[in-house]
Amino acid sequence: MVSAKISQPTGKPFHNHVLLPLQHPKVISLDDIDLDFSDVFGPAPAQVLSSDNVAVSETNGFIYEEPSVIYSRSHSFVGPTNYVIQSLKLSKLTFRENEHLLELVEGDSGESKDHLEEATFSTAVTDKSDVDADVTTPRSVGLDDFEVLKVVGQGAFGKVYQVRKIGTSEIFAMKVMRKDKILEKDHAEYMKTERDVLTKIDHPFVVQLRYSFQTKYRLYLVLDFVNGGHLFFQLHRQGLFREDLARFYTAEIVSAVSHLHSNGIMHRDLKPENILLDADGHVLLTDFGLAKQFDENTRSNSLCGTIEYMAPEIVLGKGHDKAADWWSVGVLLYEMLTGKPPFVGGNRQKVQQKILKDKIKLPAFLSSDAHSLLKGLLHKEASKRLGCGSRGSDEIKSHKWFRSINWKKLDAREIQPSFCPQVSGKLCIANFEEQWTSMPLLDSPAASPKSGENPFKGFSYVRPAVCLPAE
Repeated sequence: MVSAKISQPTGKPFHNHVLLPLQHPKVISLDDIDLDFSDVFGPAPAQVLSSDNVAVSETNGFIYEEPSVIYSRSHSFVGPTNYVIQSLKLSKLTFRENEHLLELVEGDSGESKDHLEEATFSTAVTDKSDVDADVTTPRSVGLDDFEVLKVVGQGAFGKVYQVRKIGTSEIFAMKVMRKDKILEKDHAEYMKTERDVLTKIDHPFVVQLRYSFQTKYRLYLVLDFVNGGHLFFQLHRQGLFREDLARFYTAEIVSAVSHLHSNGIMHRDLKPENILLDADGHVLLTDFGLAKQFDENTRSNSLCGTIEYMAPEIVLGKGHDKAADWWSVGVLLYEMLTGKPPFVGGNRQKVQQKILKDKIKLPAFLSSDAHSLLKGLLHKEASKRLGCGSRGSDEIKSHKWFRSINWKKLDAREIQPSFCPQVSGKLCIANFEEQWTSMPLLDSPAASPKSGENPFKGFSYVRPAVCLPAE
């Protein structure tokens, strides 16, 4: 995935809502750590703070560790740049899949409505004998329906593009994934699950899938373009958050995760890189590549996720359920309040052992209510973890740390965050890494999938609210 280097905090006040590190940390480079699924869902941290650079003192029975930025991590949408698209001159550029190449062609700026409506999924398929078009999906879309603007990310299976739907002012993120690479890694089920999960969820704090379709060589997910940057980017640029801002973000995350669980979905990869901020400062969960649909009796044995955010039961490989998500929420909250996850180390094995055996070190500068919530969420025994009792997520929502949150107003987006990212409009790409936005708009060649039968039947989707009107 995309590597994001963390800039050191500037030391400037952050609207009185962020407590910055006391001094700049010294960071040393270590070899990359390979994790399961890391080539798809993000590798483990590449840099770790030297243990000699941690200041520790005891106060009232708690251990205080000086907050610090400890490593860089990887993801498709991370990193700052001052570049903003000023204008869209020239002719429109759209994708055409020709044999194994995905190439750009100039579109006619005066395309008619009839031409746009003819650009259905079936016309985007290069070989109907190999790919079954989803003919049951009304007025599905294809490559000809989108104008390509910028590359905004790159992963193991392809790139992510900022696109405009032709004939409209709508801006989306188009995730393009190569079928040959997906099948080579035996990850077809993960890709189908991501698409299926996104079609079922409609929540104010979850990114929405607008369209999906396929060609002979690639899969396409067209999602909301969220350009406020990752929570990871904002967190590590500023150092850490004060409790009031962390409470707001955590409440929106809890609301989203609770909604997923009520619909029988575990996310299983909650981390700052998978939480976006929109232009208004609200969070949006994204990246459902490791999500799993479940019922109350389901337990999964997969070793999945990002190591620092894995619950003890996932590390042990003895089966896990939705309780693992609440552990990850606890790790997220801990990182927002202290500047780093609770368990870090030089390699995968050390981190796993710390997750299983080490006690949580709670900084003395946090409130007693924050201590209580963190202890509840980071309980190593899943059955005793906050949110896993008979009241479910209400155990978390009613915790005294959230006493100031009106959950109905929160879900209605009526509570305004105290911080809004710097976004100069819906075309703004200032919160994306310039090494990606400056890349050429070409995708790498894709080999013909080796699978005889198309494993992605039924992949095409149009969100009902964006269906084209009937003639």
